[in-house]
Amino acid sequence: MNFKAFSSSFITKFIFLKRVFGNKPFRLLDIGAGNHSATKAKSVFPNCEYHGVDMERDYNNSEEDFKRMTAFYEMDLTKLNFASIPDNYFDAILMVHVIEHLYNGDEVVKGLLPKLKSGGYMYLEYPGEKSTRLPSMPGSLNFKDDPTHVRVYSVKELSGIFEDNGCKVLKGGIRRNGWFMLAMPFKIIKAWVSGKKLQGNIFWDLLGFAEFIWIRKL
Repeated sequence: MNFKAFSSSFITKFIFLKRVFGNKPFRLLDIGAGNHSATKAKSVFPNCEYHGVDMERDYNNSEEDFKRMTAFYEMDLTKLNFASIPDNYFDAILMVHVIEHLYNGDEVVKGLLPKLKSGGYMYLEYPGEKSTRLPSMPGSLNFKDDPTHVRVYSVKELSGIFEDNGCKVLKGGIRRNGWFMLAMPFKIIKAWVSGKKLQGNIFWDLLGFAEFIWIRKL
């Protein structure tokens, strides 16, 4: 495994997928496929069939990223038109730091669940209510640091949606990634040495910025 794959394997969403799928083939639908997400996912799960969804095709993606995708769906999630995505097809859905940008994220989640096979898994992550009370920093530490954030969701609200739509909540709460917390001092030193501003996301796990929920469709 190369260094990038090693680093990516500690990302929380991938840790959950790794526990279930290991190195086995599976079909993955990634909601929010910018920032080279396909390359990162395929570095950890080379045998997965990767499908990406995003509002813009070129949101920090290269042609190399698209080569790693089986399919890419360019769409505005708030319009709730998911007909181009196959139903009952995916073993896992990721929706990481997307729902907070959607005023109707609850309806979006309901619309995506038919895409998941029975026995499939879904992982959501988003800024929780606690993020509204954290200090402001570059790179987002307070919910309002990002002007495109429009709605605060909670584990309780999302759990109710999943349970009402034939899913079992396996785990949920504040995201605390031990690997990220161990790396925090090194990231701070690196920023100081390079003369760059500290980014708020360095402190997410320590201060409880993000919540997550991990479910299985029955």
